This record gives sequence, structure tokens and C-alpha cells, in this order.
Amino acid sequence: MTQREAVLERLNTLGIPYELVEHPAVFTIDEMERLGVTLDGEVVKNLFLRDAKKRRFFLVTVQKDKQVDLRRLGELLGAGRLSFASAELLEQFLGLHQGEVTPMGVLNDRDAKVEVVFDQDLEGHPRLGVHPNENTATLWMSYGDIRRVVEGNGNPFRCVRL
Repeated sequence: MTQREAVLERLNTLGIPYELVEHPAVFTIDEMERLGVTLDGEVVKNLFLRDAKKRRFFLVTVQKDKQVDLRRLGELLGAGRLSFASAELLEQFLGLHQGEVTPMGVLNDRDAKVEVVFDQDLEGHPRLGVHPNENTATLWMSYGDIRRVVEGNGNPFRCVRL
């Protein structure tokens, strides 16, 4: 079963409505914009971060144009200094590669070690665009349904003002 099939199977099992839009592989928000994907709703940007001691890992989801102050975020999360996690850690914890980072990656986090953080500005949004664990499609789902997937996997979930 592919990563995408596993995500769709989980969504179907949970009874979560979604729309899946196929497109060429994209690695950046700019590429999504050039393809017109961002015209269908609020595409989000996802950051995979770690603390200085590599003991805590965070998947941070924000509006595509929002800048994230890592120092402030680290303080908000009680994690100290944050930095981007390596490609190796991304694959180890979420089973993903660069350009595929998405909240759906938690489905590969069997021990639910990754803490998921959503920007408060996304709360209640009816239509967010995320990858289905591969960058050749976009899933359109509500904020509440994405949260259900994350919490259903057992990952800690927070919504903070960024």
C-alpha cells in the first residue's frame, strides 16, 4: 500500500470527508501557486523542527505566507531553541521526505512522539490543503478533521498564536 493509499484508507475509516486533487510533484508553496493549487483553499506550510537536544520534535502548520519566529515559538512550547530537523529525522519520525511534510505524516509516527502545533489563525478553517504523505496531490479537508486525524493517532496537539 502506498503512503497516499494508507492516508486515504485512514480518512475513510474515520468517516472524514476530503477532496483529493492530483498534480505534478511540488516541493514549495511557489510551485503550488504556479500550478493554481492555492486557488482552491488555504494551502498550509509545514515545518518539521527539533529542540537543541533532539529530544522533542514538532510539526508546525501555518498559513502558507506566514513567517514563523522560531525563538518565540520555542518559548511558547517550553522547548528552548528550535531549529529545522534533518532529512534523516524527518524520515525516521514521519516517514516523509523533503517537500512531503504534512500533518498526515503523523500516521507514520507509531509512537506518537512528534508534537503537532497549528497556528491559531487556522482554527475552524473549513478548507485546508495538505499533502497525503506524498507531494503529487493535495488533500482538501477542514481544520477540525485534520485535528481528528492527529489526535486519533495519539500525537500531542496544540493550537498557538504565531
